[in-house]
Amino acid sequence: MRKAERLFQLITLLRGRRLAITANRLAEMLEVSDRTIYRDIQALILSGVPIEGEAGVGYILDAKFELPPLMFTSEELLALLVGSKMVQSWADNALANGASSALDKITAILPDKLKQQSEYSPFVIPNYFRNEKNIELSHEVREAITNNQLLLINYRDAKEQVSQRKIEPLGLIFWGGKWTIVAFCCLRNDYREFRLDRVINCQTLADKFETNDNKSLQHYLREMEAKNMGYFN
Repeated sequence: MRKAERLFQLITLLRGRRLAITANRLAEMLEVSDRTIYRDIQALILSGVPIEGEAGVGYILDAKFELPPLMFTSEELLALLVGSKMVQSWADNALANGASSALDKITAILPDKLKQQSEYSPFVIPNYFRNEKNIELSHEVREAITNNQLLLINYRDAKEQVSQRKIEPLGLIFWGGKWTIVAFCCLRNDYREFRLDRVINCQTLADKFETNDNKSLQHYLREMEAKNMGYFN
């Protein structure tokens, strides 16, 4: 975690607390050493942030301290809230935690009027249908996409036939309840889509692949758009 991000998180954790919080507890929450917290607190104090307390006792932020408010409209805030809740409900755990953390940072520095609106959003994104197996697979696939690593998957198609495929994963598309892996299939030598809930298991291979103008997620999307336009025309 970068220092600037950690300092912002420290202020977020201290805001609104009535009782002092120890450096040890802050270190546990941010997964750093106590010494790092001491240095960060000192840096914040020197920059003008009104933090009171001392090592071994705890720290508290002056209740009157205010960060500059974020200039969100009601619609912008609602869009952020809905988007964050969708990620929390339907993405893998790492992304869900990231969305939750980002939402905490945003709401911590909102003006009171917008903060109240954020607490009474009319949109509910249920997570009743979270599939833990799919969530684990989603994380592994996402990592492979990021690192340009091949995947070996065992896949069950709509006819219940099982096959093994070596694929170059290019992206994940969410179709409102179902995630689909967009990949370049080494067997078919072409783009293929694989529903995540039909992947029996997958293995990340050490082999790397490269994308280019004729093999990428953007190229796939352009091809799909051209096909759909031709179909509707």
